[in-house]
Amino acid sequence: MDSSRRYDAASDHRGSLNHRLVIVGVGPGELDRLPGSTRDLLLDPSFRLVVRTIRHPGLAQLAAARDVVSGDDLYESEDDFEAVYDQLAARVMGYHDQGPVIFAVPGSPSVGEFTVPRIRRFAAERGVAVEMIGAESFIDAICAEIGIDPLERGLQVLDGRDLPDPLPLHVPTIIAQVDVPVVVADVLSRLADLLGEEAPITVVTNAGGENARIETRPIHDFDTSIASLRTSLVIEPQRPTGWLGVIEIMRTLRRECPWDAEQTHHSLIANLTEEAAELAEALAALPADKDEPDFGAYADVEEELGDVLLQVLFHVTIGEPSGALRADAVAQTLIDKLTERHPHVFGDESVDNAEDVRDVWERVKAAEKGRRGLFDGVARNLEPLTKAAKVQERARRVGFDWDTTDPVFAKLREEIAELANAETAEGQLHELGDVLFTVVNLARHLKIGPEVALRTAVARFEARLEWMASQGDLVAATSSELERWWEAAKDTVG
Repeated sequence: MDSSRRYDAASDHRGSLNHRLVIVGVGPGELDRLPGSTRDLLLDPSFRLVVRTIRHPGLAQLAAARDVVSGDDLYESEDDFEAVYDQLAARVMGYHDQGPVIFAVPGSPSVGEFTVPRIRRFAAERGVAVEMIGAESFIDAICAEIGIDPLERGLQVLDGRDLPDPLPLHVPTIIAQVDVPVVVADVLSRLADLLGEEAPITVVTNAGGENARIETRPIHDFDTSIASLRTSLVIEPQRPTGWLGVIEIMRTLRRECPWDAEQTHHSLIANLTEEAAELAEALAALPADKDEPDFGAYADVEEELGDVLLQVLFHVTIGEPSGALRADAVAQTLIDKLTERHPHVFGDESVDNAEDVRDVWERVKAAEKGRRGLFDGVARNLEPLTKAAKVQERARRVGFDWDTTDPVFAKLREEIAELANAETAEGQLHELGDVLFTVVNLARHLKIGPEVALRTAVARFEARLEWMASQGDLVAATSSELERWWEAAKDTVG
């Protein structure tokens, strides 16, 4: 049979329904760990024996004792693992057309064996019964070697090739599939970021085998040479980490820190406003060129994001004891909201551009809130520039807007002229407001946040004036000196 052909469930397989199809796990080590009945079945010459790989102690013993068909050639010829699993499942079913087949895998057929569900699906399509004979998995062997009881403190098993982000390490964790150097490098880097270079991890190689090796050392003591098909990493949580960790830290502070314990939702409002303003300032300082990130500026953003997150979690923690708020409920409410307001992603609605997305968001939001008035939902205490943009956006959705920037520029020139001609304080106040409102409208059409633009301008002015102050006494300087310093400041600090 051509091992590269894919299995076709619709082809003629008369007679094959009576052939036995058995999937057998051989455990993590040598064959002597298996029951005698399982060993006898594996050695039964009436079965064609297909093994996923012979790079395993027990499967290598089988290959030495009898004829086997190995899937190792597929690992060499295919471009990705998914193709390997598909081809190997097709190979097993192809041999099943000819007679009884055993497919033998390392460890347990129910743990990390991605070919198995494909075989079971192909078999179900044909009405073929699949016999499953389980065995000790590498997880069982590691737990036995190290002394982990999953029911005592929990246990999670992760794939090193596809680590979650965020990466939770709140319970004992086994990271498997660290079989190539690039995967090991990525896993060690992620662990060091969360736990620190000095945190201990345990490297387990050949768990359940005669030459099992266990080493516990700081993360920085390991390198990519530990990569192998039978290597796993075990992490005992040293301290709270990541998202789950910061929630636990907040709960601890609320219980044990006198200042944190006495805070209320009302007392923290000013903190939230201040932290949000500092975050906005850090975001405004980011360079406009997205292709060349300023990592120093992003470090400031990272810190300010954390400060805002602190405020969010503080309020959640305050509401938890009464049951009024829960971290999971807050997160799930957000998930539900994002799902409902993106029917073009999670439903069957279509959009053409970002403007359509905003319209869908507002339409769904209005329906959720039962809003009827044009400006319902525009917060009364928004910053004026932001509120102006919100009000104008509502006007756009009912068709009261310009299509291009040209008439906006013309309107701005008109409003400036009216301001220049205003003769009373009341008239100047009115006309200046119109100028600012039109500037916000222009910013909206240019797709520039007015708050960001103004913050950037203020920061630029501050930097230039600070530089000028470093050149001499500004108060005593002449107009020409000030003008010269100003032009030099523009060239120096931007």
